Amino acid sequence: MSPVHAACALLFAAPLLVLSVPPIWTQPEQVHLSYGGMPGTMVVTWTTFNETESKVEYSLLGARLFEMSAIGHATLFVDSGTEKRKMFIHRVTLRGLKPAASYVYHCGSEEGWSDVFFFTALNDSTTSSPRFAFYGDLGNENPQSLARLQKETQLGTYDVILHIGDFAYDMHEDNARIGDEFMRQIESIAAYVPYMTCPGNHEATYNFSNYRNRFSMPGQTESLWYSWNLGSAHIISISTEVYFYLDFGQDLLFKQYDWLEKDLEEANKPENRAVRPWIITMGHRPMYCSDDDQDDCTKFESYVRLGRNDTKPPAPGLEDLFYRYGVDVELWAHEHTYERLWPVYGDKVFNGSREQPYVNPKAPVHIITGSAGCREKTDKFNPNPKEWSAFRSRDYGYSRMQVVNGTHLYLEQVSDDQNGKVIDSIWVVKEKHGFSARV
Repeated sequence: MSPVHAACALLFAAPLLVLSVPPIWTQPEQVHLSYGGMPGTMVVTWTTFNETESKVEYSLLGARLFEMSAIGHATLFVDSGTEKRKMFIHRVTLRGLKPAASYVYHCGSEEGWSDVFFFTALNDSTTSSPRFAFYGDLGNENPQSLARLQKETQLGTYDVILHIGDFAYDMHEDNARIGDEFMRQIESIAAYVPYMTCPGNHEATYNFSNYRNRFSMPGQTESLWYSWNLGSAHIISISTEVYFYLDFGQDLLFKQYDWLEKDLEEANKPENRAVRPWIITMGHRPMYCSDDDQDDCTKFESYVRLGRNDTKPPAPGLEDLFYRYGVDVELWAHEHTYERLWPVYGDKVFNGSREQPYVNPKAPVHIITGSAGCREKTDKFNPNPKEWSAFRSRDYGYSRMQVVNGTHLYLEQVSDDQNGKVIDSIWVVKEKHGFSARV
């Protein structure tokens, strides 16, 4: 064979030679933060596809780079798809962080390090005024709001992100590669601020395994339900899906309800409610909505609101529980729209007054925000909403919240379709909190 022919043969064979070498998947990816639930903590979570050490090197901004380090652990997650793909989920908890101090960090091991990221430790003072972005139903196809959220997060607009269920559409698809791609996609948000989550119906496949394995929320419930404190607020995250996927264990419904009642009882102790008067809940499927899609929230007999009578024993709903323990604000998603309700309980409006409905309201304030953007587009509204519907929009967008102090809380809706315009806003003002403020 001539030298030219030999060179050509090697050239054509080169791709085959490269493909025959198995990749070494020790490079960290899908980096995201979550609050550890205790003051001065932050949990760093990431993925590799080979087993490696779990290490975070970090430092205060402006100090010698990476002068501190923390070691964690990795767990093997085997997706239940046909390929049974394996990945290692790494978790490291940083402790002793200074409130409101800025840190830089990277994660990984000597076999591969992530990019360098930064975050601000949460301010655990009850007089702080934390700022949130919150939304649900964000996919990696048609993620309409993503770019705006990425930029605002990196500008320091938010202290925390709340993702109220339905991720990626769907994380289990293509043997969980869609989940991988989504987690890479939100890294530019979630690696900079705590990304706090709750499960939605699109996470249900394989008993919510992708959700339970990929996220790291406080508590010992695989991120299904938990609570935490920030500023003057006690924040509770729940799984509404326990009311719908009884095949995965009816006991979960009752376990969550029992836990929730105990958590609300603790939050309402006078010494606790005095320093954290706001109680805010987040769950995927709302109790009320005026969308035209026959979802649970369009029905008077909503499972989430009123419970289920076809279980033994009957399963209690959440509306009476939340009302009885003085929940102030309830955040929901699932409907691919934005809707703000008047203060509502028992399908009736309980405004503070005609002129100032959100000043000392006599029932919880509900916000539905599921239009961040996904492949299912936005939903249509019922043309004849009930009297509790105050404002609605089909624009793609997301919501913001600031817990300003113990009496004032601000909410607004951003339209991505209108280039970031704020299309709705309210102040919720409560001089007294708890059930006694309603009677």
